[in-house]
Amino acid sequence: MRFEDFARIHGLILNSVTPGKWISTPTEDHPHKRNGRYKFLGDVGWVHNWATMESPNMWRSDSAEPATFRIKSDDKERRDAMAKAATKSAWILNQTYLGTHPYLIQKGFREERGNVWDIDGKQILVVPMRVDGKLVGCQMIEKEKRFLSGQRSKGASFVIDAKGAHIFCEGYATGLSIRAAMKAMNIRYTIHICFSASNLAHIAKDIKGGMVVADNDPVGEKSALETGKPYWISETAGEDFNDFHVRVGIFKASQSLKTAYVASIQTSA
Repeated sequence: MRFEDFARIHGLILNSVTPGKWISTPTEDHPHKRNGRYKFLGDVGWVHNWATMESPNMWRSDSAEPATFRIKSDDKERRDAMAKAATKSAWILNQTYLGTHPYLIQKGFREERGNVWDIDGKQILVVPMRVDGKLVGCQMIEKEKRFLSGQRSKGASFVIDAKGAHIFCEGYATGLSIRAAMKAMNIRYTIHICFSASNLAHIAKDIKGGMVVADNDPVGEKSALETGKPYWISETAGEDFNDFHVRVGIFKASQSLKTAYVASIQTSA
């Protein structure tokens, strides 16, 4: 099988293949974002769809050298890359300041302050990603969202903790809208921002109780169902809770979320 066909089977949209480094690319489930990436080295390559895959899958040509040696090399390369990404993410966060950002304004949070990194004339919003409290990487948001090359993403999250009910979601803006809705209802929350649907399912399965706030896209509801937890999902295709919040306002959004929240309380009782 050609590398291009292997990539398409995993949902990546490729117009061409650039060898030698990780390349971000759109995916079939998120065609307007760069939610996939690949690395092609001629006789071996990797593809990663952030929404559907917990880690990259490897492709080998018929002429590739035996897999055992290659896999050992890949594991060392991956560990080294994760360590390098964790160090770089700490360095980036040290360069940031708390400030407003065009992305936050666009998402309905004009007064919200996040970690802003000014570099090369750009304002990049930086969201730290942690596993068991340890910094492993970050999501960087400008016009598009991206992660540090090689960073660990499986099991990584950003938690907004008010010592309350566990709520799992994909995106940062969605998490902020959930926080606004829970505050409007005067209910404590612990919001786990998981960055992808597959990672949401992975994180949620190890935490008892709670609820999921799912994106209405091909993988969002599927991942919510996999958790076995009550979930909220918009009736409008392609809409997440932030989109819903912006469209209907905080009162209607909070009342809609309350139904799923009550179900989660009854389930865990």
